[in-house]
Amino acid sequence: MTRPLIIAPSLLAADFARLGEEVAAIEAAGADWLHLDIMDGHFVPNISFGPAVVKALRKHCSLPFDVHLMIAPADPYLAAFAEAGADLISLHPEAGPHLHRSLQTIRALGKKAGVVLNPGTPASVLAPVMDLLDLVLVMTVNPGFGGQSFLHSQLPKIAEIRRMIDASGRDIHLQIDGGVTAATAPLCVEAGADTLVAGTAVFGKPDYAAAIAALRQPSGMVA
Repeated sequence: MTRPLIIAPSLLAADFARLGEEVAAIEAAGADWLHLDIMDGHFVPNISFGPAVVKALRKHCSLPFDVHLMIAPADPYLAAFAEAGADLISLHPEAGPHLHRSLQTIRALGKKAGVVLNPGTPASVLAPVMDLLDLVLVMTVNPGFGGQSFLHSQLPKIAEIRRMIDASGRDIHLQIDGGVTAATAPLCVEAGADTLVAGTAVFGKPDYAAAIAALRQPSGMVA
């Protein structure tokens, strides 16, 4: 089975004084999803925004909202982000005591569920929860700030997770976030990714449509 590569621009790199206009612009430019990084200044060394901003943006954009929770604990906020308009909610194994239960909660809220692996988190943590996953996000930088350089050391892990997904027989997206550019995108796709998060590689460019097209160009369809 082949499907188009999914491009999910990260709102973290947008102009925060014009967020409504920015999300409308990337939708018009051909983005597939909107990636929303939620940071608490505790789990990661940065603070971004919360459910109120997600809710406010929902009326400006019809794209799927891909919400990445970089907060701990995550469980108390799952319902709030679901109600705010998230379509997919991803969290880190380290953000709570019971990953399996957290994923069950997300699915019980009627949302798709994902797990995020930091560079130092092994792929093996996915094995017990594969049946609950709609997405695996591999961080190719340490989370917290945009604009970091891509960690090539994560490519073997991406390939390992692709093999795990294929063996599971389930339709699970393999997403990459961190240092994704037109130069690193083909490396991610070759390793098995089908979804790319890009911050400055889209919002940092003068032409959003051209930037999104450049990310698609080397890869096109993915297996």
